[in-house]
Amino acid sequence: MLRRLRQVRRTVDRLDRDLVRRSARLPRTPADDWLRALTQLADHSKVWFAVGTGLAVRRGPTRRAALRGVAAIAGTSALTNLVTKRLLPRRRPAAGLVPRHRRLIDPPVSSSFPSGHAAAAAAFTTAVCMEAPVVGAVLAPLALAVAYSRVHTGVHWPSDVATGALVGTGVGLATRRWWPVRPVTPGIARPSENVAALERGEGLALLVNASSGNNDHAAAAELAQRWPEATFLSADGGDLVAQLREAVDAEPERVRALGVAGGDGTVGAAAAVAATRHLPLVVVPAGTLNHFARDVGVETADDAARALAAGSAVHVDLGTVRVDGGAPRWLVNTASLGGYPDLVRLREKWQHRWGKWPAAAAALVRVLARAQPIDVRIDGLDRRIWLLFVGNSGYQPKGFAPTWRPRLDDGVLDIRYVRADLRFSRIRFCVAALTGAMSNSRTYVQEERDRLLIEVRGDPVALARDGEVGVTGSVFEFSARDEALRVYRPADR
Repeated sequence: MLRRLRQVRRTVDRLDRDLVRRSARLPRTPADDWLRALTQLADHSKVWFAVGTGLAVRRGPTRRAALRGVAAIAGTSALTNLVTKRLLPRRRPAAGLVPRHRRLIDPPVSSSFPSGHAAAAAAFTTAVCMEAPVVGAVLAPLALAVAYSRVHTGVHWPSDVATGALVGTGVGLATRRWWPVRPVTPGIARPSENVAALERGEGLALLVNASSGNNDHAAAAELAQRWPEATFLSADGGDLVAQLREAVDAEPERVRALGVAGGDGTVGAAAAVAATRHLPLVVVPAGTLNHFARDVGVETADDAARALAAGSAVHVDLGTVRVDGGAPRWLVNTASLGGYPDLVRLREKWQHRWGKWPAAAAALVRVLARAQPIDVRIDGLDRRIWLLFVGNSGYQPKGFAPTWRPRLDDGVLDIRYVRADLRFSRIRFCVAALTGAMSNSRTYVQEERDRLLIEVRGDPVALARDGEVGVTGSVFEFSARDEALRVYRPADR
């Protein structure tokens, strides 16, 4: 075996030297100076941090790509510099193998194997491709140039570069374990057969919440141009459900569909009225996160307009929760008890700077460090928990930061909670979350069912529903309502 390994190493060494000599025989061109400058600019990943800063300026896929790329570089740097270079040391090529005008003034003296520059370039580009494929394709030539520059300037063997690129690519792909990539396709849902096609908004009652999200969303004036025959409603800061019910009930024959332009909280209010009045709902994403609209497949106002004009819609599930035996409160996304409302609040506060997954990790540590356990009875089973999450339909990923729904009509509630009745439960849960081992942790419980009864054994606790903290109570009865709502969605989505 050792003899075979030595033969392979000698073969690789011969191939390395042959490729370096071939590179050295290339004629002198202005590219020599450019490659030497590029390889120096890539020291300590400066070029990739600069690119990441530019990508992070705009919210959305490019910002997520930048954050994933930086995370991949951090993992790659630790693996190559702290582990591989120390375990597998190798001498760098002799300076005389390449022409003098190519050589670096201050060449590195660390182990040659593998190339950290090539690893960082591959890790960053791979990570960016996972979130923004077009941007990743644009960066690929730059990454290749950085990798080749290490051979061109004589500081690495070709096999160092190839191995570094493989390591970086692997680390970039491995980020999916801790930071899953949201699919570009919306959740699966059964199409609805009989939905009104309202191209000009005739029969549409549209609620516009001007306080949702930020100033760059579609204003009422723009929507009025799209749907000139619609009836526009404005949120006055009171009970949105009551306002919508009053508007719909005032002209029940005229209203054929209900629309909403706002965030998830506003969408939840409109969905409650649409479900009880048996009206289809059109959603114009105008909030900060727009979870429901993204899951449905309505990314822009244009998507909503196309679906409304074609009369294209799908059936989706809703959830309900009764608090202390009161009237059912509708749920379009999620509800939570315990420390989870604080976790959501901190994550949303920080994610604009750090990205959702780093912010979620930091928020988790902060909340668990300060949280007080809650004694509850879950469907007759006594538990002590730190926090509890209930999702309308099954969410992915199955870790501590559920983000999207593969199906919108599966008829289940996604139930997750963190146990506080085990020794060192907070530490064990944090370690499992940060290492991607949630499925093997006894502190983390995940189930899917169509009903859930939570009885709090102590002071009443607050319920967070669709991102907003509302009533407090001691008894919470959750139910899944199968295909309770019809939502407009373009047929091509």
